[in-house]
Amino acid sequence: MPVGINQPSNQIKLTNVSLVRIKKGAPISANLWNTSLANISQTGKKRFEIACYKNKVLEYRNRIETDLSNVLQIENVFLNVSKGQVAPKADLEKAFPKKSLDDIIKDILENGELQVGEKERNAELERTKNEVVDIVAGKLVDPKTKRVYTSGMIEKALDGLSSQAATQQAEKKEEDGEDKGKAKELPKWTGIVTTKSAKSQALFAMKVLIAHQPIPVARMQMKLRITCPTSVLKQAAKTTPKTGDEKSSGTVKDAILSFMENVESQDTVGAEWEAVGLVEPGAFKGLNELIEGQTKGRGNVEVLEMAVGADD
Repeated sequence: MPVGINQPSNQIKLTNVSLVRIKKGAPISANLWNTSLANISQTGKKRFEIACYKNKVLEYRNRIETDLSNVLQIENVFLNVSKGQVAPKADLEKAFPKKSLDDIIKDILENGELQVGEKERNAELERTKNEVVDIVAGKLVDPKTKRVYTSGMIEKALDGLSSQAATQQAEKKEEDGEDKGKAKELPKWTGIVTTKSAKSQALFAMKVLIAHQPIPVARMQMKLRITCPTSVLKQAAKTTPKTGDEKSSGTVKDAILSFMENVESQDTVGAEWEAVGLVEPGAFKGLNELIEGQTKGRGNVEVLEMAVGADD
């Protein structure tokens, strides 16, 4: 009878794996400063890899998953995962000085490049795009009607800006660069990426849409109630935070009202003044700091509605 072939008992077969890679090199010592750049590059950076479960890397980076044992297929650092080549301790100590193995793994997880297949990459790109568009659609309105736009309209507007940016980039290569200063004045939208958070990309997308106005858009406003002692209202404001004009001689009341895009009501009850109105979300911090600084804690800013659009 044929004798069966024994498989190595210590061989680990990795399935459903995502790799996270990072290139690191030892710090350049003083005796290397006089060497050529070519020699310095040859002292080179080594690639370190860790084997992770698919989807768990993003969960870890988004602070959804915190247990490393649920993220890593093998709790070790490799030079080459597919060959099972473990990174030597000496290499790790040079590339990650004074760091434990857990800290090295966390460093790679946080800062390394996630290697995924084309199918997974396209799915992640589509998910990020949908999230960005949904955030933008929920925070921008038509400035005249105060109505929100559908996600489809926002997506179409961003796609148009992306195409416009690509066209402008191609035209720049054919120009002498005489009008480059004007081209840099407005931010450009070049599309969704998976290396940045959806929130940060959504904020930039709103900035670009407001700057270019491919469709009429404005930030959805917050509805606030502001209270302030009447004794403070007529005092001279130290600064006007919204304009940054330190020489402004307006009153505290003038400074407060300068933040408000629309004042719905003003009233004085006893020794307290109250105003209700709409402000841009970006102005909230400055307004709150003004109230706290000028009233020394006796005034108040209350959020009545986080986002005000058209009435249903």
